[in-house]
Amino acid sequence: MKAVILAGGLGKRLRPLTDERPKPMIEVLDQPIIEWQIKWFKKFGIGEIVICVGYLKEHIIDYIGSGSRFGVKVGYAVEEEPLGTGGALKNAQSLLGGTKNDGFFMVNGDILTDLDPNVLRDGATSSAIAVVPLRSPFGVIELDNYSNIIRFVEKPQIKDRWINAGVYYFGSDVFGYLPDSGNIEVTALPVMIKEKRIKAIRYERSFWRSIDSHKDIEEASKEIKSSSLLL
Repeated sequence: MKAVILAGGLGKRLRPLTDERPKPMIEVLDQPIIEWQIKWFKKFGIGEIVICVGYLKEHIIDYIGSGSRFGVKVGYAVEEEPLGTGGALKNAQSLLGGTKNDGFFMVNGDILTDLDPNVLRDGATSSAIAVVPLRSPFGVIELDNYSNIIRFVEKPQIKDRWINAGVYYFGSDVFGYLPDSGNIEVTALPVMIKEKRIKAIRYERSFWRSIDSHKDIEEASKEIKSSSLLL
């Protein structure tokens, strides 16, 4: 089983940290995000990884190399110019070859999680996307019917709203939907959804964090200590 890590983005919201290194090389608990991701895939039996690189790609290639020191096999799909998430995946097609029915996993290069990706594969008819509960960016005040305050809840999960976790399982038919350039979220996925080619798999209790800001690095460093990523 193979997996793709999308690691070619500019990481503009994490500047100045990303002025001299790509976003997946940002460290959380003294370990780059991309290393966390490789070890996570390996933990779930996924030993062949394709990394889509572009911006400051040498940092990733020099650090990860062939993947042998992490116990996996790594190949690289290089973007000479930004292709977006959909174009980047299409650019990696030759490295994801195999039989017609082969599928693979994909994760955005800024995601830290301990969710089991194999559940995506087992629940998919063709392709599947992991979804997690929306976390409020604010503390919430719970009220009774008379506007009395019951309690304060710090940044709760909103269980009836789900967000894209940036973790996917795709069948090989996904390449027929991908653009040469552009983001998969606004090109291929809407069409696949309309054609019922992709299913959502809910992860209610897994650790999940997207590293989009400096504050996310701090919060992830605390949360990851109680996740299964350290086991």
